[in-house]
Amino acid sequence: MSIEADVTQAMKAAMRARQTDRLRAVRNIRAAFLLAKKETGADSLDDADAIKQLRRLAKQRKDSIQSFVDGGRQDLVEAERAELSVVQEFLPAGPSEATIQGWVEEAIAATGATSPREIGKVMGTVMKSHKGEADGGVVRRIALQLLS
Repeated sequence: MSIEADVTQAMKAAMRARQTDRLRAVRNIRAAFLLAKKETGADSLDDADAIKQLRRLAKQRKDSIQSFVDGGRQDLVEAERAELSVVQEFLPAGPSEATIQGWVEEAIAATGATSPREIGKVMGTVMKSHKGEADGGVVRRIALQLLS
């Protein structure tokens, strides 16, 4: 079953169970899928495009959580965390930190980077070769550790 179909099934289940918070989150996901389909003119969304939309939504939620924490709005933080957890249910598991560290080590060897000032080369190599697989923040943190 495709991710788009899974989201639709989850929406129906949330409506039946009267789970308002979950229903709102699943509707937001579905709305993002509909917008993506409208942009491309396609009738359906393949899993690669669905994953891209889910990652975008997850990033938005993480940014919102940080903004609400900075602003002292704990009530909104909890709502965004709940929505983020629903988005993450539909995302496939990402690579482990050990795998990402291997990618970073390969990139360091390939670029010849020796100091933290050359992190841009390393980041560019890893993100280009593993587009959409690795979180840029994790790659950056590991690269800084290895280059320091």
